[in-house]
Amino acid sequence: MSFAPLKGIRILDLTSVVVGPVATWRLGQYGAEIVKLESPEGDLMRGLGGMSPTGQHSGAYLHLNRGKRNICLDLKKPSARRVVEALVESADVIVANMRPQALERLGLDASTIRTKRPDKIYCLITGYGTDGPYAGQPTYDSVVQGVTGMAGLMLERDGAPGYIPMLICDHVVGEITAGAILAALLQMRSTGIGATIEIPMFETMATFVLQEHLAQQSFAPPVGPFGDLRLLSPHNKPVKTSDGWVSFTINTDPQVRSFLAATGREELVKDERFSSVAARAKNVGLWFSVRGAPLTGKTTSEWLSIFRAADIAAMPCHTLETLRSDPHLEAVGLFLKDEHPTEGSTIALRPSISIDGSYPSAGTPSQPKGWETRTILNDIGLTGDEIDELIAEGAAREATS
Repeated sequence: MSFAPLKGIRILDLTSVVVGPVATWRLGQYGAEIVKLESPEGDLMRGLGGMSPTGQHSGAYLHLNRGKRNICLDLKKPSARRVVEALVESADVIVANMRPQALERLGLDASTIRTKRPDKIYCLITGYGTDGPYAGQPTYDSVVQGVTGMAGLMLERDGAPGYIPMLICDHVVGEITAGAILAALLQMRSTGIGATIEIPMFETMATFVLQEHLAQQSFAPPVGPFGDLRLLSPHNKPVKTSDGWVSFTINTDPQVRSFLAATGREELVKDERFSSVAARAKNVGLWFSVRGAPLTGKTTSEWLSIFRAADIAAMPCHTLETLRSDPHLEAVGLFLKDEHPTEGSTIALRPSISIDGSYPSAGTPSQPKGWETRTILNDIGLTGDEIDELIAEGAAREATS
């Protein structure tokens, strides 16, 4: 039996780009019906996420919008706004990541919707919340990386700030959002009462950073400087081998002794500076220079064999190209071949979480803009003539390819 605990739950997806689509994609994997509403201009990620055969379905868009039904409406038209009211009425959960001011103009803010229907779950993802001096300002992942100190961690380690080259804040906040909605659904099922959820990216990711890097400053008075000094060490990087790079971590005293013996540095086993977790913490800079020294005497494969024999956690440091051909990912079937209605053959990613020994459905391919406009309008009770009229006046749009 397929794992679909959210079957029967309809989610109206008013999100775009990455953070919101991540949240609704995750809920779709658990069986929720996702109705994605797009403007005639479409989700920016359709083109921003990279090249595609038609220019309308970047790879990132494909992966983040699987399993979602698509309706296209022009909310500048009064008749389209009436349709949105019907969509809201038909949904259990509304998820948005537009700016609060824009939602208020459209009557799609939490206060307006939940005053009429307190049983609805309304979730708003913002950059900086709706209070405080930053409220209402626009943001993107890289901006959040900067303002939360995440990019500044690279300044501590490498001498210059830098962004993590993936949309880490969008993905983390998106997953946290999905979890919050799941909790609200549990409450709704037991009480019949909905919830208004607000997920500010700044505070959420600042907490994410500070849980580790407030560190010694977590005490009053502080017992040391900000930052996890192990993670901030300039030597805390993959280690060079004769033909590539290897990633490993050694934390416990037995692991350290095994590592030093495996790398031919047995004389350091008795060095008091490295003999215990506490000693290595006091000499963290020196210790990481030892463990981060190049291992160019052997290949990556040879070092992996040695480390595995010594029960040390180690793996090759992949590039994007070698990750795609990783034998483990191939063996467990992470990559799926798919046919998209407009883009042809594509590579999809199956869900990574198994439940009772099986994986949730990966969902249907992402849809062209307006692909199910007519069907969804019919679902919420509009007649064929009413749908034709909306399309004729441009309030609703159908996919053209």
